[in-house]
Amino acid sequence: MSTSALDGLDPALTAPKRLAAMALLSRSAAADFSVLRDHLGVSESDLSKQMSALVAAGYVSARKSGHGRGSATTYAATRAGKRAYARHRSALEAILDGQPGPG
Repeated sequence: MSTSALDGLDPALTAPKRLAAMALLSRSAAADFSVLRDHLGVSESDLSKQMSALVAAGYVSARKSGHGRGSATTYAATRAGKRAYARHRSALEAILDGQPGPG
């Protein structure tokens, strides 16, 4: 079976909003919901959906504090998320450089 330049791409990170969120989280200890929302320029419901997908993939952890209107959610990239982001980024760079896929 031949390898494709697309083989290294992670389906959970191909969505631009999730990729941008992981890029921010991979360079910081954590970011709260409002920082991510403003950074991505998306609605609260859209960000919630994107972050839920990253949490489900095991790439991001979510910590909630407070209750009701005063609550806040903080997200952090997990080790698995940082590794997946690094692999995905390398695969994107190889594609952009015209390199063959991994393997």
